[in-house]
Amino acid sequence: MRHLASLRPETEAAAQPVIDELAEKARMVDSPDLSPSTPASRLPLGAPASYWLDLRHYNPVELAASPGKPMLILQGGRDYQVTVADDLARWEAGVGDRPNVTIRVYPDHNHLFTPGSGPSSPEEYEPAQHIDAAVVAEIAVWLATVPGS
Repeated sequence: MRHLASLRPETEAAAQPVIDELAEKARMVDSPDLSPSTPASRLPLGAPASYWLDLRHYNPVELAASPGKPMLILQGGRDYQVTVADDLARWEAGVGDRPNVTIRVYPDHNHLFTPGSGPSSPEEYEPAQHIDAAVVAEIAVWLATVPGS
């Protein structure tokens, strides 16, 4: 939400109360006070407490790393939903040193692996478009090199 608000500096200050409310809801997810009886209205996205409590036990990096299978991890450098700094860094730390893990960042791509410039925005997702052919080609080449695929 901070990213989206920053895209429109003229209304960024007006968005601050909403951002503050969402930040408080996010803090509740991490709080030891979160319980099954916590109302969904106090949590992000209106999702029930049971969802957030279950998610606490889910570690996708650990889960993906455990079988030791080859992995191709692709990341859009302009993705504001799954970011290089926060999300990809966890994958790099958890599995990045394994020889059968390939990590690629497409610096000018957004969450949908379409190229652009400047800060990514939801409006970029509106027109019908295809994943960049270079990304599709990279996946195909990677699959061709994985034993047993």
